[in-house]
Amino acid sequence: MAIQTIEKTAKNLILTVQDYSLFAWRAFTNLYRPPIYWSEFLVQSDIIGFGSLPIVVLSGLSTGGVLALQSSATLAQFGATAITGQFVSLTMIRELGPVLTGVMVSGRNASSMASELGSMVVTEQIDAMRALGVDPLRKLVTPRIFASIAMLFFLTIVADACGIAGGGLVTVFMNHQNGTQYLNMAWEHLRYPDIIQGLVKPLFFGYILSSIGCFYGLRTTGGTQGVGRSTIEAVVWSSVLIIFVDFLLTQVLLTLFPAL
Repeated sequence: MAIQTIEKTAKNLILTVQDYSLFAWRAFTNLYRPPIYWSEFLVQSDIIGFGSLPIVVLSGLSTGGVLALQSSATLAQFGATAITGQFVSLTMIRELGPVLTGVMVSGRNASSMASELGSMVVTEQIDAMRALGVDPLRKLVTPRIFASIAMLFFLTIVADACGIAGGGLVTVFMNHQNGTQYLNMAWEHLRYPDIIQGLVKPLFFGYILSSIGCFYGLRTTGGTQGVGRSTIEAVVWSSVLIIFVDFLLTQVLLTLFPAL
């Protein structure tokens, strides 16, 4: 019985991965074939981008402040508190900015996409679209995926800036260090590979969170309870995949830019 359960679980996992891969590929390639719903893209960009701005700003400021507090306490043991700015800026831009933004936007928008599309499936709106000759994948999914990719790129930049600013505020007003020195260290030690690493990741993270949110939304079954299950699965799997893909991307980028 246990072997049968494991076998069934493995088969379901493989089939789900296969279905998701085909789904994500079709949604991605739809952008290059008309019709392209640019109005839907702009609406989703507003929802995902400006709607997520407050939580990205607050999380960036808080994370930068925590980094400054922790790094300053550790570096003080070696008399190296002057490099607090370098530590905060590199950590935010390389790693925490993209990952934190991806996870926060995933919690807000992957769940929203899954619940919205799941509700449309339950109320048979998706079937009505197909009956009218409209491709739901092209109309509903593709604009969300590319809006997520575009907006996550800019939201990551905002998170990086807020993280560095939050670290600066803590450094000046709580650690009583020189603000000019902090900013100089934060800026002077940045290199192009650092910025490239920080801005490549959100492109992948945006694709992951939106495609998974739409995938689980369109696979909803079982009425309103099914919508809840789809929402939970979308948030959990998008967050896990973001962290896992971050590990893979970091390894690849460190190989491409060994000076990092």
